[in-house]
Amino acid sequence: MDKIAKQLKDDAARIDVQISDELDRRISASLQGVTPEIPETDKATQRPVTFWWASSLTGVAAALIIVAMINSQSQIETVPALAPEVSPVTVATIPTIDWKAESAMLTRPLQQELEDLQEDLKKAEEKVKREIGL
Repeated sequence: MDKIAKQLKDDAARIDVQISDELDRRISASLQGVTPEIPETDKATQRPVTFWWASSLTGVAAALIIVAMINSQSQIETVPALAPEVSPVTVATIPTIDWKAESAMLTRPLQQELEDLQEDLKKAEEKVKREIGL
C-alpha cells in the first residue's frame, strides 16, 4: 500500500499544468455569472381555505357511503317464514379435502449458500486486518 501511495505522490508531483489568462478570466466570469435560482411562489396556484374544507368533507362523505353500502350488502338475511324447517340430522355435511402437501426442500442449498457467505466474510475480515496491521 505504501508503494502505491508513494508512486501516486511522485506522479502528482511531476504534473505541470498552466492555465492561460483567457481561461482564468472565462472561469471567473462563469463563476460570478451563476446565481442560485429562487423559486417564486405563485399566488394563483394556491387554493382558498374553503376548497380544502369542501374536499375534506366530500372525501369523508364518500367514505361513509361506501362503508354503508358494504355493510348493507353483508347483513345476514333472515329466513322467510314459509321455508320448511330443517333438522340438524338432515343437513348434508361438507366433505373435507384431503390435501397431500409436501414441504419444499430448499433449506439445504440455502444453508450451504449462507455458510459460503459467512466463510467469505471471515476471509475478507482477516485480509483487511492483515493489511491494516492488526
